[in-house]
Amino acid sequence: MAPRNLLCMRSNFLFGSRCWMIRFSAEMLFKSVSFRLFRVKYDNTDTEPLENEKLLNNLLTMGVDVDMAKKRQPGVFNRVGTNEQDLKMFLLSKGAKEEVIASIISRYPRAITRTPESLSKRWDLWRKIMTSDLEIVNILERSPESFFRSNNNLNLENNIKFLYSVGLTHKCLCRLLTNAPRTFSNSLDLNKQMVELLQEVCLSLGHNDPTDFVRKIILKNPFILSQSTKRVKANIEFLQSTFSLNNEELLVLICGPGAEILDLSNYYAKRNYTNIKEKLFSLGCTEEEVQKFVLSYPDLIFLGEKKFNDKIDCLIEEKITISHIIENPRILDSSINTLKSRIKELVNAGYNLSTSSITLLSWSQKRYKAKLKKLNIG
Repeated sequence: MAPRNLLCMRSNFLFGSRCWMIRFSAEMLFKSVSFRLFRVKYDNTDTEPLENEKLLNNLLTMGVDVDMAKKRQPGVFNRVGTNEQDLKMFLLSKGAKEEVIASIISRYPRAITRTPESLSKRWDLWRKIMTSDLEIVNILERSPESFFRSNNNLNLENNIKFLYSVGLTHKCLCRLLTNAPRTFSNSLDLNKQMVELLQEVCLSLGHNDPTDFVRKIILKNPFILSQSTKRVKANIEFLQSTFSLNNEELLVLICGPGAEILDLSNYYAKRNYTNIKEKLFSLGCTEEEVQKFVLSYPDLIFLGEKKFNDKIDCLIEEKITISHIIENPRILDSSINTLKSRIKELVNAGYNLSTSSITLLSWSQKRYKAKLKKLNIG
């Protein structure tokens, strides 16, 4: 029995050893394979960015903020061919300074992917509207995306022709390109849809000159062509229903001070107006007074709940009556800090805000300082 047990123990030991060795060998095999795979992958990534290193060196030499550029459009740094040197030479030839070029690439690195031929063609199209290269450089410095976002020069050319065809003058297009250059990067269909909507609105309100109507609204709100027709239509309906306007009154509003509201988020417009109502109701105002207040200065609808309430509270605390505020809505354009500092300065100068005019709270800094100086002398 003893030899048999010993034999079994030996057999078990050998069998277990074999299993352990097989398992150990398998583990070593997989580890070896995975290590080799990892090593190959590591080697590939180690040799891949040779072109990137050249690009990075070029951009750093040009003074570009590479960290900012990578955050904004990282994909540019994986491209094999870029034209940063051509772009630099092109913009220098147009009068741009080196620091301006560096800023443009930092904020919109995709600019370095445009070819010299495409840049030249696009520049010539812009020059059909702008009177000098320097004007275009100034727009690029402020909004590089507007020029470099698209390289579809045919679309740009078609947009220019279309906007002229609907009655916009050279002056209108110049203002559009200066203030809302993205309009010209829109698809032609998008611009057509908005113009057609505005023409339909014009006719539905009884105005018989759609060309004049479209021109007036775009001059008042150059950003409207970049908005959705759904948003603009919803805001027109909101203005008419909320303030119970007839067609003639609505026409005057949206061709004038209410034009800028048309591209505001409809949800935001409704929420802000509801807050204005609730705040003024709590101070004893009637529905009629609230509507008159907002219609006299529609920009109030841009004020969020906290900003509007804080400004009203600040003025009320200084013994300025709500009726006084309603008569002078533009004072709410000033920041809360400006209101507080001016109120303090005027009170120290002996100015009585509760009985005197409060319009100077919204004056330009230069005009306000001149008035304050006179008060202090007096």
